[in-house]
Amino acid sequence: MSDVISDASLRLAAAIQKIVSTQQGRRSLSLVFVISGTLLLGACAGSDGQKDDADIWSESRLYSEATDKLNDADYAKCGKYFDKLEARFPFGPYSQQAQINAAYCYWKAQEQAQALVAIDRFIKLYQGSPNLDYAYYLKGLITFNDDLGWLGKFTGQDLSERDPKAAKEAFESFKTVVVRFPDSKYAPDSIDRMRYIVNSLAEADVIVARYYYQRGAYLAAANRAQLVIRDYDRAPAVEEALYILIKSYNKLDMPDLSADAERVFKLNFPDSQMLITGQRVKKEKRWWQIWVKENDGQIK
Repeated sequence: MSDVISDASLRLAAAIQKIVSTQQGRRSLSLVFVISGTLLLGACAGSDGQKDDADIWSESRLYSEATDKLNDADYAKCGKYFDKLEARFPFGPYSQQAQINAAYCYWKAQEQAQALVAIDRFIKLYQGSPNLDYAYYLKGLITFNDDLGWLGKFTGQDLSERDPKAAKEAFESFKTVVVRFPDSKYAPDSIDRMRYIVNSLAEADVIVARYYYQRGAYLAAANRAQLVIRDYDRAPAVEEALYILIKSYNKLDMPDLSADAERVFKLNFPDSQMLITGQRVKKEKRWWQIWVKENDGQIK
């Protein structure tokens, strides 16, 4: 126990003695003991409990420790340290770098929500930063989140089978990099990922169209296939979208529309065997794997 706690205990004992001298005080004695016990336990915990040494580190020490954790791939700890640095020294020389590094660390630690909070705050506060192109690129990576995990790999899940909302948000971030910072070193990879996202969204709509067709909802299947052809005219999924359109029009007894769709199919995919086999040719490499070397997203 510290001297502070001892002094508090003496004052509390004197107050209890005074209260006991009255009838009302005797009835309140049990309550006083409960409160005093709670206060003393809390004081003891604050005195003897563990304290985060980072709370008293200097700005340079905190930045150095956070950087060491980043280099050691201890992403959870480095995110915490960089966050603490930015909070304690918001106007210091390391503040901007700490905030963007915190976002990167949280992303690598698979703490997507915290990563987005950090990167959105950076973008809002530092529109004039020379690292703004990287900030938008990193936001795209955080939202992109193409790690399917072991279960996705085990089941053969395709990224197109996931919720497209995140893909659309990532697309906008990568688009900002390309449009606002065309000379950025992150622009080429952003273009590749935009292409992937477009293909993924097209494939997702084809999956829906296929589902409708297999369940006899031919009009819905035709409408969804038309959506793919209209919005993603260069995506690989257009081949199957046209095929579904042909088959759906046949089922709807619309031979003229079916013939038109078949004519467009043969014009755009003259070597396709899908009209015969009903299946797209499977490639050794998945259609969405468009970049050769994965960029880890860390600012260079």
